[in-house]
Amino acid sequence: MTSTLTPLKSSFKFKFPLPLAGLLGGSLIWWLLTTPLWHSDPTVADFSPERTLVALIQLFGTGAIVPHITTSLRRMLVGLSVAIAIGVPLGVVLGLSRPLEQTTSALFQFIRMISPLSWMPLAVMVLGIGDLPVYFLLTIAAIWPLVLNTTAGVLAVNPRWLLLSQSLCATRWETIAGVIIPAIVPHLLTGVRLAIGIIWIVLVPAEMLGVSAGLGYYILDTRDRLSYSELMAVILIIGVIGYGLDSALRFAYQQWTHQF
Repeated sequence: MTSTLTPLKSSFKFKFPLPLAGLLGGSLIWWLLTTPLWHSDPTVADFSPERTLVALIQLFGTGAIVPHITTSLRRMLVGLSVAIAIGVPLGVVLGLSRPLEQTTSALFQFIRMISPLSWMPLAVMVLGIGDLPVYFLLTIAAIWPLVLNTTAGVLAVNPRWLLLSQSLCATRWETIAGVIIPAIVPHLLTGVRLAIGIIWIVLVPAEMLGVSAGLGYYILDTRDRLSYSELMAVILIIGVIGYGLDSALRFAYQQWTHQF
């Protein structure tokens, strides 16, 4: 009697993460275009990954960049909070009133298509120089995704839920708090995610409005000092923070939707 032994085959297969491959490919292109190994231009060499990494370590080692990061995040949170406080209630009202939604649709779409940066001169003229015009620009940039997504969420609420609420003699506020708000949370999270993305893009040029701190201000400062390696380091910091904020909102959306 003969027995055949089949060799054990490992079912584990290593798969290289495609996002990581994309980041490595982009870093390689960046290095090839800027590394001082290929040319002798000192200005271009200052943008290279190796010098940017050194500048990045120095910025965090000395703590010079930390106050600017916290200032930018504070401004983002204030602008987002004001946009939520205005946009979400307005979106609920528009979703509950179809005639009002149709009346304001063209007007809001028209205003939404105006670049938030177009309001810069007006913001400075009315609010002066400082944080107030920055808050205004961030709010005007973030409010429209919140209004539109909230309105769409209210319009998508199952009519049977509203009918059940009426049959239980719930008041208008009880219906909004107990039925509509929980039902539109996925739309709200999507609106907040879009709003944060727009805020983070508008924040850097908005912080060039005569303020004395912030990532946008620091970019101007590095340009004036001709410190291009620090400039690239700040650009990387802006990208990493923005990606982290978007990933956090995407994770929150997935966690909420998986509950139902």
